[in-house]
Amino acid sequence: MKLSVLSFAGLIVAGGLIAAPDDLDDSFQALKDAEAKKDAAQVKKLAAETIELVRKEIKEAAPESAADREKWKKRVGYLEEIQAHAEYAVFSTALQAPPETTVDILAALEEMSPKSKYLDQAYGAYFQALTKTGAAAKIPAVAEKALTSLPANEDCLVFLAGNAFDKQQLDRALGFADRLVAAVGKRGKPEGLAAADWDRRRAQLLSTGYWIAGMVHAQRQQFYDANRDLRAALPFLGGADQRKAATLFQLGVANYQLGKIKLSKAQVLEAVKFSDQAAAIPGPLAQEAWHNAQVMRTEAGKMR
Repeated sequence: MKLSVLSFAGLIVAGGLIAAPDDLDDSFQALKDAEAKKDAAQVKKLAAETIELVRKEIKEAAPESAADREKWKKRVGYLEEIQAHAEYAVFSTALQAPPETTVDILAALEEMSPKSKYLDQAYGAYFQALTKTGAAAKIPAVAEKALTSLPANEDCLVFLAGNAFDKQQLDRALGFADRLVAAVGKRGKPEGLAAADWDRRRAQLLSTGYWIAGMVHAQRQQFYDANRDLRAALPFLGGADQRKAATLFQLGVANYQLGKIKLSKAQVLEAVKFSDQAAAIPGPLAQEAWHNAQVMRTEAGKMR
């Protein structure tokens, strides 16, 4: 994952308009020093300390006079920038650290700021680090917990959808897949990510979401929904792998059944096309797809 680029160059200048308590200034400066040294343990400790001091001050009641309120608003804005920098310091340090350290300080960031926009970008790296440290079994619980604060997090949704589908927990798989498609549809390009990289990432997420939803509907013989979702997945599926073969196979079945229900020869012939394409991909579905295509051709020949 590429680091998000965020400039805090003007933070101290802006904050200097209003005097900050010495303990917050000292903690924030120490955090920046630790960040520069890539001292992960100190970044973790000082970020938590800085964020706690920020929140303590923000909780103070706003002054009553208009002039003082305006200064207070500026102060709160400055404090929020300090908190954002503290969260970013943990995030950027985590992405450059060994897997064990990545897990440790991202878990700490979850406790500090579970709704942090930087944590929202970090779950892919978090899951990779958990896997590398032999703790992959913890990922489902981490992902479920994350969704309580970040309900549209794609890394968590795509993992949970795939995990549920692999276990044939079809209701959960469909729920997470639908949420994933909706989340990706609303998400703009993440900060610091190149447009081409986001296009590839977006295609991967959408293909997975639509594919899992479509396959669940296919297993349930919900042919209209299977046809809709698998058609949506198909443009994102490159090459001739088994996921594409399964998609084409189920599109053949769905369109054949829909064509028979609607007495549509054109749709049955489309089912033949999908089945022929599935049969052309070597693998366990090829022979059955070829047989389906022959049955479908015969049926289409009887229709007007």
